Amino acid sequence: MNSRNLVKLFLTTLLIGGVTGGVVGFLARWSEFEPYFSSFEVSAILSTFIWLFGVGLIFSVISQAGFFAYLTIHRFGLGIFKSASLWNAVQIVLILFVIFDLVYLRYLNFGSGEGISSYIVLALVVLAAAMITAYFKMKQTNRQSFIPALFFMVVVTVLEWLPVLSANDESWLYFMLFPLIVCNAYQLLVLSKLIERSQKELASKKARKQTPAKEMKAGELGKGSS
Repeated sequence: MNSRNLVKLFLTTLLIGGVTGGVVGFLARWSEFEPYFSSFEVSAILSTFIWLFGVGLIFSVISQAGFFAYLTIHRFGLGIFKSASLWNAVQIVLILFVIFDLVYLRYLNFGSGEGISSYIVLALVVLAAAMITAYFKMKQTNRQSFIPALFFMVVVTVLEWLPVLSANDESWLYFMLFPLIVCNAYQLLVLSKLIERSQKELASKKARKQTPAKEMKAGELGKGSS
């Protein structure tokens, strides 16, 4: 990918994270911000949105760091295991392990006196978003991309989500989760398009450089024949 499209990916993902953070922040913490809307305090609503937007930008940066880290890990995994099928099997095991931890270990730490259903629902939200994104990635590229996409959307998203998971504040759980999911899904789905666009731009650039050289050669041949 060329630097132009890399900068475009960074800025668009940043904007998506900020907007998603602003919208989801109001919804996830509605009980806290509802008085601003009921009394129509425009300045309070705008200042709160700007703050939520800024936090969304931070979530976006975390998402992008995780995405590029995974691209590196994925190449290492293919190199270490020497087989895409074996590396995919390892990723499936890690996905199952992370989903189990997301439910059971969180329930052991925070579920005193309450049922496990809410912890299962949260894990299912992550898994459902991951499977939908992986399906579209597979349709966009090939069947071999499904497991890596699923791994990224489950394992890497949960790792990025850890600071809030450890605090177990419900409003912040959803506030951080959805911007991460949206940013991760966007980067995953747009990557191949940006790479393809970069290749076309590079080919076009090479063609423009070669055209004057061919014209010069043609001119020299014309002079020689005259």
